[in-house]
Amino acid sequence: MTKLSWLPFSTKRQNSFLVKIVSVILIVGLALGLFFFPSGEISPADASVTGSQISPRTVVLPDNEDLIPQDIVIEKCDLFTGKWVPNPSQPIYTNSTCRFIDSHQNCITNGRPDSGFLYWKWKPRDCSLPAFDARRFLQLMRNKSWALIGDSISRNHVESLLCMLSTVEEPVEVYHDKDYRSKRWHFPLHNFTISNIWSPFLVEAAIFEDFNGVSTAAVQLQLDKLDKTWTDLFPSLDYAIISTGKWFLKAAVYHKNSNPVGCHICPEKSNLEELGFVYAYNTSLRHVMDFLVNSNRKGMIFFRTSTPDHFEGGEWHNGGICPKAEPVGEEDIKIKDMNKILIDVEIGEFERAVGEVGQNGANLRLLDFTPMLLTRPDGHPGPYREYRPYEKDRKGKVQNDCLHWCLPGPIDYLNDVIMEIIVNG
Repeated sequence: MTKLSWLPFSTKRQNSFLVKIVSVILIVGLALGLFFFPSGEISPADASVTGSQISPRTVVLPDNEDLIPQDIVIEKCDLFTGKWVPNPSQPIYTNSTCRFIDSHQNCITNGRPDSGFLYWKWKPRDCSLPAFDARRFLQLMRNKSWALIGDSISRNHVESLLCMLSTVEEPVEVYHDKDYRSKRWHFPLHNFTISNIWSPFLVEAAIFEDFNGVSTAAVQLQLDKLDKTWTDLFPSLDYAIISTGKWFLKAAVYHKNSNPVGCHICPEKSNLEELGFVYAYNTSLRHVMDFLVNSNRKGMIFFRTSTPDHFEGGEWHNGGICPKAEPVGEEDIKIKDMNKILIDVEIGEFERAVGEVGQNGANLRLLDFTPMLLTRPDGHPGPYREYRPYEKDRKGKVQNDCLHWCLPGPIDYLNDVIMEIIVNG
């Protein structure tokens, strides 16, 4: 700068002009650089490059994170692995605002004295799970049809879904079978239907059991014939959640090609071979899975694993109870052998069928909610499957339900996971 002060005025003007030109060039270059290389670009130090593709950074979110900024790229995570965390918010429906709750699952109305089981939410380990959005779900399902197919746990799940959706639109029941076990509801504003199809074995079955679970004879199972109650409806569905499981533990005579081939807990003097329920479950599920993967449907089909029960000190029929009032950690609970056997068969048959068909089959997804529900022994009705069970005799013998789920309750969060899968794949 000192030297410039000694130059003649004309030279100063020339240099000043050159400085301006250089400044303009620098400014234009900087602007072009910002346009083509924005500041948010991933630097080479932050990304691994394979060919011409850049792998997204893994973003670690805090446990209490629920909303993810849209400009952050997050790798897909396992929605089924995580933990239950405290949730101060009320459920989106209550026992008094939803009319679809079966009396056996209406725990608060039946007198359950504690409500802490309502204030937990499912948190996947490595990502956020948005809360179920009933309005958005109905918008996505406009002009579509759903069915939940299986046993009483499917009915439990249907009622949960109906309760959540009815906060936006009240559905109308448009069908029921003669025993009111299969039903269908219609949401007229969205032209959306949800069906609950009673098919506890998914294969043809002659069942001799009343509504209290008392049997007068062994079930007659056709292991190689699927139940038309659901297969006839199946082609018309856009979405289906299919499940079974616990009913295969019952005494049954097994048939193939309409001929008896064996049994489980065989009737006296039957002269049939004891094949065990695992044989029947494997055989039946093989036919179910083959039907699903070969259906060549564009809709999304979910197969849900059987849910664990939490009977302690016995089972349903011999005094089992479920006294816990809070979730437990994975390290504090072990799945029962019987439940594990059922789930191993389910996952084995699912993987076999998908592996054989590959990418040419149906859009079939596995819903393994076992880890999620295993840690919620507090979520069952227990003695409050009946209205005020201790009103007459505090020490009286009471039937406990440690298999189904209170509504509202943990089973509501299955809908959060399912919606996330539908929205984001």
